[in-house]
Amino acid sequence: MYDVIVVGSGSVGSYVAYRLAAMGYGVAVLEEHSQVGEQVCCTGIISQECVTSFDIDPGVCLRSVNSARLFSPSGKLIRLWREQAQAYIVDRSALDRAMAQRAQDEGAEYRLESLVTGLEVGDGGVTVRATCCGERVSLEARAVVIASGFSPKFTQSLGLGKAGDSVIGAQAEVEANIDEVEIYFGQEIAPGFFAWLVPTSPGRALVGLLAQRNPALYIKRLLSALQSQGKIVSSEVEPRYSGILLKPLSKTYSERLITVGTAAGQVKATTGGGIYFGLLSAEIAAETLGRGLADDNLSARSLSGYERGWRKKLGRELEIDYYARKFYQRLSDRRIDRIFDIIKSNGIDEALLKARELSFDWHSQALLRLEKHQAVAKALAVMGIPFCPKGG
Repeated sequence: MYDVIVVGSGSVGSYVAYRLAAMGYGVAVLEEHSQVGEQVCCTGIISQECVTSFDIDPGVCLRSVNSARLFSPSGKLIRLWREQAQAYIVDRSALDRAMAQRAQDEGAEYRLESLVTGLEVGDGGVTVRATCCGERVSLEARAVVIASGFSPKFTQSLGLGKAGDSVIGAQAEVEANIDEVEIYFGQEIAPGFFAWLVPTSPGRALVGLLAQRNPALYIKRLLSALQSQGKIVSSEVEPRYSGILLKPLSKTYSERLITVGTAAGQVKATTGGGIYFGLLSAEIAAETLGRGLADDNLSARSLSGYERGWRKKLGRELEIDYYARKFYQRLSDRRIDRIFDIIKSNGIDEALLKARELSFDWHSQALLRLEKHQAVAKALAVMGIPFCPKGG
């Protein structure tokens, strides 16, 4: 019997495995694909704070980012720039492999081509049923961590509640001729969300968008538009798709079970980014499980400290991010252009950039400061659309 089985070998699952294995526990990681880091659909932008906090291997970082060009629906431009690097673009597959290696170095066992088909929680442990390399197996563990990415049907079957709001990310790697991150807003481009063109290495970039309906149609249009503008060489590429929860699950733990990362909805609704918040939650998950294993108490009550911990750290941030996302979804292209005009004409972009306490990861401070700016507040009042939740 293992102490813990982790379902999913992404960065977040592997970090939990690493931390628990380093505590001396027997850990197995089950991954449905034949390799760690396979079939990844992630832009891989993380902050300096994330790199430092989790000792991210510099070898997985493709380039640093200190600027971005934001385009309104009509083509108005706001350029954000700081002298120092604000973020890093990582090779997400390489990051997953590096995290997995870290866990393996501490003794975690990885079982590839292992698709979990079900699990049963009993008094003495958890039975995980899986198909491993074509063979049906049953594995036993004292506890299970679900880090399987977007898997709402699976988590619902485990009694963790029905997933709420979600979106689909579509992304493709392309040949490109840019050296700055570009972000595109507009209901014709990505309704209710945004699109991006992110340089990764010389002559290469990632093109993507978020959409709740018809992502294949919108990514095709975006690729064609960027090719016609001369920003990418060809639109004949094959996108990948992945679901993203925009709100956390109502419950992220039960007896002998914890869910973490994208599977739990620990994702910024403003951007769809989940690496850093997932890793922060993974740290709390590992600490909670470590205590429960040591005390031989893996009851739901014992593991509830995990949810209290991550909600204390991230809950308010995720709430404001989600509320800002819902606000943006109600804006017409004309109103988005108007907000661009207000930000530019009042120097709000420059003021925000000079506020050093504002963070790449923690968006709520910038959102609340933006809402309270006199010109923005007046425009929002005219629009009649509330911005942030009460108490913001």
